[in-house]
Parts: sequence; structure tokens; C-alpha cells
Amino acid sequence: MILAEERVAVCEYARRMSADGLVVGTSGNISARSGELVAVTPTGVDYACLRPQDIPVVALDGSTVDGELLPTSELPMHLAVYGRAEDPDGAPVRAVVHTHSVHATAVSTLVDEVPPVHYLLAVVGPSVRTARYATYGTTELAESMLAALEGRRGCLLANHGTITYGDTLGSAYHRAEQLEWVCRLWLLARSAGTPRLLPAAEIEHVVGKLRGYGQR
Repeated sequence: MILAEERVAVCEYARRMSADGLVVGTSGNISARSGELVAVTPTGVDYACLRPQDIPVVALDGSTVDGELLPTSELPMHLAVYGRAEDPDGAPVRAVVHTHSVHATAVSTLVDEVPPVHYLLAVVGPSVRTARYATYGTTELAESMLAALEGRRGCLLANHGTITYGDTLGSAYHRAEQLEWVCRLWLLARSAGTPRLLPAAEIEHVVGKLRGYGQR
């Protein structure tokens, strides 16, 4: 089976995304790239029922290479991210995670950038922008997303959700989780008063520190 490992991983993370409350029903989508091919969740299929053979494999031009099910309607967004070639530090882009997480989506309706209420915002970049709204599945949405992603590893999608990427599905998923957590934190603090925000220089500082974080 073509991209067997990537198809298994896409199934696993799709189910995790649902279990973690980052999506409801069949919303959201996940993809993993290997070489010139991409394994991506199909459209309109319950994640609990997904099998590796259900995961379509497409080329970078969007044509189907393997699989009988149609890929997600958000395929243009995924392919646009892979077209970036590398992240701000030069790492390859091998995975994309798109969620409809509640708190991040709520924040996308309020601000043009996620307020820097916590330094973990730096896992995405020196700031997190909100891409202007466009209808799902369109090239307009993909273009809006790319503008918001400039120099970043993720962004909010106005009145829609989030998108994050990484050199592994694990790193892309971790960024989606942290982005949702920071948005939830800001909404909670804002509901109680006026949150104290971190200066931009501190977020930039943490971006640098995170480059050496963790085990090697």
C-alpha cells in the first residue's frame, strides 16, 4: 500500500483529534507528506471508522494517486502549505492539522492576532495571526491562510478554526493543541478582567529558546 505508515498515522491522529475535542463529527482534517505524495483524510467519513485503506493519497497537484474515497474539501489549504517547502527555521513541512477547536475559533471572531497572554504562543511563532474569512475549500481561503502563515507555523482562520504544520504529525498536532490552550486561557482571563499581556520581545525571545528545547 502506498504511504502505508502515513495512512496509519493520519487515521490515528484523526481519531485523537476527535477524542481531544478539537473537532466535532467529520469536521477538520489531517494530512502527512512523503516525497511528492500526500496522505489526507477523506471528506465526510466518521473518524472512528477510518481505516488506512480509506485514506486517499494525492499528488501535489491534487490528483488522486491511490484510494477510492474523495479527499477532504480543504485539500487546497493542505497543498498550499506544502507548497511553502520549509518552515521559518528551514525544517521540511511534512504534516498539516486543521481543527475547528472551540476556543481558538471563538478568538478568531474577536481579534486579528491572538493576544500574547502566555509564552507558549511561541510554539507557533512570534505572533499568531487570524486569516481573513473565505468560504471553506476555496483557493481564496488557501491564499488568505498563506498570508497569515508568513513566518509562522500556524494561524487562526476567521470564523472557521485553526491550521498548523510541522515536520511530523506529532509536531503539527502539538501546535494545534497549544494554540487551542492559549486561546482558551485568554478567553478565561478576559471573562474575569483585563489580562496582562507579554511584550512582543518576550515572545520573540521564547521563539529562540524553543529552538533548543527538548531531547536530541
